[in-house]
Amino acid sequence: MNKYELIKTETRIINGKTLYRIKALKSFGNVKKGDIGGYIGAEHNLSHTLSAWVYDDACVFEKARVSGKAKVSGNACVSGSAHVYENAKVSGYVFVCRSARVYGNAQVTEAAFITRNARVAGDGIISGNTLVT
Repeated sequence: MNKYELIKTETRIINGKTLYRIKALKSFGNVKKGDIGGYIGAEHNLSHTLSAWVYDDACVFEKARVSGKAKVSGNACVSGSAHVYENAKVSGYVFVCRSARVYGNAQVTEAAFITRNARVAGDGIISGNTLVT
């Protein structure tokens, strides 16, 4: 069974791409059945396994992916072919794009910009007005 569905009537347009708000179809992690999440472009952007979730007004689109137990929240955007996975947390006005990876127990917060082939891993913490490339 899928853990979420796309709400086709709640959309936003980013860079010419239509994104759809998500709704939990079952409880998992700290998400309860019926909870409304953030926005994704398509189902390949958010895994249906484990407890990965997109919260608030965060968005994931293009070929980007959130999986494992990762959490993307606030106004964060994950795009390009970026991947946020394992136990990583991305929150605030953060951009993770191109081929960047955030994984392990890493946390990226506030107004950070993670791009190109950058890797934030392990117990790494990136915050503030930071560019990692």
